[in-house]
Amino acid sequence: MVIRSAFHRFNTLAAIIAFGSVGLQTFPTQAQSKIYNPPSITSEQAISDTLTENDIPTGDGGFARDYHVQLEKGDQVAIDLTSDNFDSMVMLIAADGATIAENDDGPDGTTNSLLFSRITEAGKYIVRVRAFGDTSSGRFTLKLTRLKPTDK
Repeated sequence: MVIRSAFHRFNTLAAIIAFGSVGLQTFPTQAQSKIYNPPSITSEQAISDTLTENDIPTGDGGFARDYHVQLEKGDQVAIDLTSDNFDSMVMLIAADGATIAENDDGPDGTTNSLLFSRITEAGKYIVRVRAFGDTSSGRFTLKLTRLKPTDK
């Protein structure tokens, strides 16, 4: 009787394993395909782009998009960000993540952004386009200009 009971348990277990393996399907795991690699911008290049919900979440309901720019010590830059779709904010960020400068509303009284900065250290910087507050997305135009000192 003990042998028959053990045999019955073995056959039941074998049937469960066999049935279970038929019903199981394996699905390939997919790696995260998006790697943080912002596009580069250059001076005098106007970029027309769209801020979307697929961009970097800011934590307060809005989104941000980054661009790399190579700047030299002594450069003076103006960064102009305009949008008819959202309240814009522009930031200049050093390679170590420190915020160099930021601007929410430009001097013209609109929600467009205009930032001026003098660069004290050569390197790769990030220009961050973002929506202020909980406004989320829309079209924008971004332009970085290296200002030239006037000769006296």
